[in-house]
Amino acid sequence: MVLALAASLLVSGNALALPAEHEIQRLMLAVEESVEAGRWQDAAEYLNRLQQLEGQKPPEYLYYRGQVMARSEHYNEAMSALENYIAGTGADGKYYTESLKLITTIEQARSGQATSRGSGESGQDQVAEIVLANGSGQGGESVARSDASRQALVSRMNRIFDRAGWRRDPRLIREGSTPDVHYQVSVHNGEIQFRESRNDEERGRRLTTLMLPVYGISPIIEWSCENATESCWIYDPRDGSRFLRLGNDRDQAEVLAKTLGSLIRKMQAPTGGS
Repeated sequence: MVLALAASLLVSGNALALPAEHEIQRLMLAVEESVEAGRWQDAAEYLNRLQQLEGQKPPEYLYYRGQVMARSEHYNEAMSALENYIAGTGADGKYYTESLKLITTIEQARSGQATSRGSGESGQDQVAEIVLANGSGQGGESVARSDASRQALVSRMNRIFDRAGWRRDPRLIREGSTPDVHYQVSVHNGEIQFRESRNDEERGRRLTTLMLPVYGISPIIEWSCENATESCWIYDPRDGSRFLRLGNDRDQAEVLAKTLGSLIRKMQAPTGGS
């Protein structure tokens, strides 16, 4: 009995002790096999497990994620994954051609969805073009234009955060209600600051500031949504971990991710240019 228990614990321990890089490779093989066999639900589950693992994932992870999300008609997430795959690998990527073709297919499908919904899409407000009055010098005008452009992006993010806050009960969304998790963005000394207001059921509302230094990080921001927790997530570009929690609205999550990426690019440019 004792020997059997020890053997069982040994086998279990070996499975749990598999180093992250090998577990990532094992799950990638499982994803590839599932996609080739048309087992899309299995592929999605393996991708979800990969997403939770820390460690460097191969570029093909994004390609397969794009495939599976497109198959599930989560077109915004599929497009984001494929664009990030192409941005990371370029024309040398193993699935470069397939990714381009799939992006075209997704655009056509998403265009059909937009037509059926009509012209009123949520979260697609445009960043206003900043046109400044004539200044005293070209250099000062350029800096002022850059500052105004950054501020426009910050203001846009704050407007979307006001609509995209996460609630434990999404049925309670109403005008003027306070989300359980809400963010407000500001920019200071090369960092983006997210002031998080979180409603703790036991300790009440708590305020925390999350810091994101922009230099040396990728402006390509990943995001995803999951029905199980009624949440969308913006991922930390430094390590790929979950960073900002939003309500389960894919359109708003996509716009926030792209706007955050644009803000990072603006702040990384030497003069704040585009």
